[in-house]
Amino acid sequence: MKQKLVCSGLFALFIGSAVAQIPAGTRSVDDHSREDAVNQQIREAESALEKQDYKGAESKLRTLAATNPKDGRILYDLGFAQERNGEEADAAKAYTASIAAIPDFADPKIALGLLDARSGRTEAAHRELVDAANLPNAAPELRARALRALAHLDESSQPEAASEELLAALKLTAETPDDVLMGAELAERAGDAADAEVAYRRALKLLPDDVDATAGLAHVLKQQGKLAEADAVLSGVLKEHPDDVRLIAQAATLYAAEGKEAQAIPLLEQLRAVDPKIAADPDTTRLLARLYYFNGNNAAAEKLYTALLTTTPKDPVLLDALGSAQVKQGHDAEAEATLAKAVALREEFHDDQAWGEAAGHLAFAASKNNDPKTCLQALAARATVLPNSPTLLFLEAKAHDQLRQIKEAIAAYKAFLVLANGKFPDQEFEARHRLIALEHTR
Repeated sequence: MKQKLVCSGLFALFIGSAVAQIPAGTRSVDDHSREDAVNQQIREAESALEKQDYKGAESKLRTLAATNPKDGRILYDLGFAQERNGEEADAAKAYTASIAAIPDFADPKIALGLLDARSGRTEAAHRELVDAANLPNAAPELRARALRALAHLDESSQPEAASEELLAALKLTAETPDDVLMGAELAERAGDAADAEVAYRRALKLLPDDVDATAGLAHVLKQQGKLAEADAVLSGVLKEHPDDVRLIAQAATLYAAEGKEAQAIPLLEQLRAVDPKIAADPDTTRLLARLYYFNGNNAAAEKLYTALLTTTPKDPVLLDALGSAQVKQGHDAEAEATLAKAVALREEFHDDQAWGEAAGHLAFAASKNNDPKTCLQALAARATVLPNSPTLLFLEAKAHDQLRQIKEAIAAYKAFLVLANGKFPDQEFEARHRLIALEHTR
């Protein structure tokens, strides 16, 4: 809020100057004229600020500041006008001079702190806001404003400190709807999805149309596995804000989690079309590629995975995904080569299970590519970290069969039939007939 100019300090300044120049009990006509002129300038500056005529106010305040360079309140109002005129560097200088003139004046400390925060000067902003919050004689409203600004500043990097600052602000002034929303966001950052849900629901009662609260509630519902509830929350707000990038992104990830690829894909395509930053974001691109894959558009998935690999060519998860998309398209030789690269990067996988699954994919691609040796090598590697499955036992049996390793083929076919137990009728039919043929060749 704009701090009004105070005239009494200026009157004292000019009265003191007059007393030094003329005998006590007398008064100069020039002194009266000077006081009247300054008083008029102050009234005009205040009027311009009240009318939001910041250009006019700045012009008048510059004149006042030139003749009164130590008046902290004039300097603060000058900075206020300059900031609203987009002259942030000049505003910062005026606020700094105001603080130097009146060290216990909270307004310029808060204004400078907020200005520095917006400009990315977080350390300076933090220092200035802490100073304002700790001024013992400042109005509670001003100290609370500084504390809330600190909480916003610390929300991402120091959520615990932000919680303490918000609580301190609430001891000085009454809770606001924005406080409730920030409390929900802080609970979410702390990993307490249940508390965050309660707070977001409370915030939405106070701010029924607030997009931040709606998006936050949908996110924590998704975190708790309440996908249908999250879907209902997002569906309603998306109708009101169909172009809100954040809501579209949330809906896309939610639909992906629900297995609704057909609904998620157009939303992500829309995001990438309207926002170049999102189009270049690897996480969004990876998600869209995965959705294409599960929705059967393997050519589109392959294109996106290939583009991602130009930036991170040794990402084994991307290589695994690309190889799987190539298999789906019948590009067996390319798939085998891609998956072999992935499996060779064992140390780069986040866990053994992911590596073992990639080895299984390589076995399948090699089998389709009529490369039984590589198929068996991949299956052997997989077996070191994951148990056998009926499908992979069948691949193993066929690979031994192709290599005329009769004993091993018979053992693998029999092991497959035990695990299959009627769940794979076509493969079981083939396995039984191959067993009969192999038994005759012994």
